[in-house]
Amino acid sequence: MAQQAASGVPERAKQGAEARRREAWWWTEASIWTERMVSALGNGVKGGKWYSLMDKVARLTTLATAWPKVARNHGAAGVDGQSIERFAAQAERYLQELQHRLEQGSYRPHPVKRVEIPKGDGRTRPLGIPTVKSLPPAKAGDRIVQTALKMVIEPIFETQFRPGSYGFRPGRGCKDALREVDRLLKEGFTWVVDADLQSYFDSIPHDRLMALVAGSISDGQVLSLLEGFLQQDIMKDMARWRPTAGTPQGAVISPLLANLYLHPLDLLMEESGRRMVRYADDFVILCRTEAEALAALRQVEAWVAGNGLTLHPDKTRVGDSRQPGQGFDFLGYRFEAGRRLVRKKSLKALKDKVRDLTGRSRGDSLERIVSDLNPLLRGWFGYFQHATPALFGVLDGFVRRRLRAILRKQEKRPGMGRCTADHQRWPNAFFAAHGLFTLCTACEQARHSR
Repeated sequence: MAQQAASGVPERAKQGAEARRREAWWWTEASIWTERMVSALGNGVKGGKWYSLMDKVARLTTLATAWPKVARNHGAAGVDGQSIERFAAQAERYLQELQHRLEQGSYRPHPVKRVEIPKGDGRTRPLGIPTVKSLPPAKAGDRIVQTALKMVIEPIFETQFRPGSYGFRPGRGCKDALREVDRLLKEGFTWVVDADLQSYFDSIPHDRLMALVAGSISDGQVLSLLEGFLQQDIMKDMARWRPTAGTPQGAVISPLLANLYLHPLDLLMEESGRRMVRYADDFVILCRTEAEALAALRQVEAWVAGNGLTLHPDKTRVGDSRQPGQGFDFLGYRFEAGRRLVRKKSLKALKDKVRDLTGRSRGDSLERIVSDLNPLLRGWFGYFQHATPALFGVLDGFVRRRLRAILRKQEKRPGMGRCTADHQRWPNAFFAAHGLFTLCTACEQARHSR
């Protein structure tokens, strides 16, 4: 009995360690990342590099797991015009063809359809849309392959990534990054390096990026597959070209590769004792003094120049966030003079969406309009609820004015719903009775629940 007890303790400890390890890697796909492989993530692999990964990418089970993830995103069709719905009609056949081509080594990524997405400042951001099913004879689902590839290689790099990186990482998000910024400001790290990488996703050097990938992965087929995605031809209207740098925004694999390329900068800042909070290519470095902030900026400038990137000359600065006019924008918020405000662009975006839903000529019932508005307002409050509360009353008034203008129009009366009579006829309580979500009420409820 004593021998059994003695041998049982380490066995229980072993099982407990395995359970903790699996819990830490809850987001990995169990059909790919077995217990033995998850253990190797923590303990390291021989030579520090991973081999024999392509067979896991090409498995039918991996592709079948990737396909629903692609379908849930409801992405637009690529250059082949193949929509999610059309692919779904013959998904089993297409996945088998895809597996065969990957196993045979005949799979080749196909051109990316480029579209321009409007930005808040009047400019546009290029977005690449991979195909769901490529044109014959390849019949390959580029988005599905990228998703399968990401599921296989992401844990390898996740085990290396630093705590200050928050963007597009499992179990992390914008709110976590904002909480860390808020914490550092309260601890006295009020001098900020507010940096902006110019056209980051379009300017990542391919050779240096692939060298970083090859530092952890030695499977030649996987490396070739990644290179193929980086060098996918881009099609816009009638033009077609092959990029010499960058990873296309909108591609499934791009956020992971973008994080990987900035990982050495994370390490440099951490080893230098800097407090950097990064969300993809958007980052701030918080310091206690102006001298520290200037030194950090010089480090960043040197690293960026040495790695083929460019800092935006007009959007990179050092400031004392305690002073009016020297605050900084980060992930939709503006931190300035001890307050957490909503960034002007974020505020404008909300108002534009409200205007789209509340055109004066809209003939729907108030109930229908309110049902369209509420998800927008709830989602916006869920993210910006920690902003200065005074703003919420202003926005509530803006929404109600838009609704009063609709009601006036429906009664064939001129005006924009601003007069005292309209407020008396349709008071705030009237809209509350019709279920309108109000930011002030939500703010008050959130304050009492904290």
